[in-house]
Amino acid sequence: MTKKSLPITGLLSLLTSAVLTLCAAGGAAAATPSSAVSSFAAPGAQQLVSLATTNTDSTAYWTPERMRTAIPGDVLAGKALERAAASGATGGAVESGPPVKIAGAAKADSPSLHQNEDPIDHVGKVFFTMGTFAYVCSGNVVVSENDSTVATAGHCVNEGPGAFVRNFVFVPAYLNGTAPYGIWPAKALYTTTQWRTAGDIRYDTGFAVTATVNGKHLADVVGASGVEFNIDRGLSYQAFGYPAAPPFDGQSLKSCSGDATKDPINPQFRAQGIPCDMTGGSSGGPWMVDSDDDSFQNSVTSYGYLGGPSIIYGPYWGSVIRDAYELASTS
Repeated sequence: MTKKSLPITGLLSLLTSAVLTLCAAGGAAAATPSSAVSSFAAPGAQQLVSLATTNTDSTAYWTPERMRTAIPGDVLAGKALERAAASGATGGAVESGPPVKIAGAAKADSPSLHQNEDPIDHVGKVFFTMGTFAYVCSGNVVVSENDSTVATAGHCVNEGPGAFVRNFVFVPAYLNGTAPYGIWPAKALYTTTQWRTAGDIRYDTGFAVTATVNGKHLADVVGASGVEFNIDRGLSYQAFGYPAAPPFDGQSLKSCSGDATKDPINPQFRAQGIPCDMTGGSSGGPWMVDSDDDSFQNSVTSYGYLGGPSIIYGPYWGSVIRDAYELASTS
């Protein structure tokens, strides 16, 4: 079957979000001061595209121009990193439990996840607003009971700590301004208590549950990745995303591969990193780990360091993030 790519016209309904969070125990991120802590890049003044604080014409909210000029959401992770590095706080939930694997449901004609830079049906761009600004991240459809769950970074659904974002939409298989499977608005957003209340970078993962479009669920249209939790560290990953900060333009999918290593600058973040030169906009993109004859998502792109090695870091997906996933999946 030939696939058609339709131009993004931005005819969306304003997001009405059911704000739900977990009640898992935990505290602020353990951290030590480090002046090197940062996200990928801070936006220049020309990138700050202001939106009206009220929107009377919600169907025209996400215009092609707003999508094109949205700020990479990684700057929001940078704020959390700065707070964590300056806080000196310790503590947090204990990650424990047996390994968990939940198989996905791929489409018969889905392109391979190992095809770099080619569109993947269930991987796409995330757009949202916070305050008066428009932001962009990456995301991936994961297997769920509701067939409508998108995994992304926590800072792409909630300020951490602070309010949930608004006008969240997911555009699967985005390519050069086209939306081959349409635009999917979220009806509910989820993250961990640790991210929502403390901006704890160790739990920087969020999930969006999308509304049906034309009577169909998202995973039924584009497929879904399996997920894994509480597995070994130091595995080999392939990370996908839509980097939008220079030298990239956010118009096509990119990927990086490598063996995961600890964060040597802030080991207390308990993150894992792989070699990668992707920039802002790739936040929330899936980290896939090969497992037998399939690939399963096991993290998301969370942060990087300005002026440091070209490495992206993702949170460990343990029991806390699994709880967030399960709550979103069953909503």
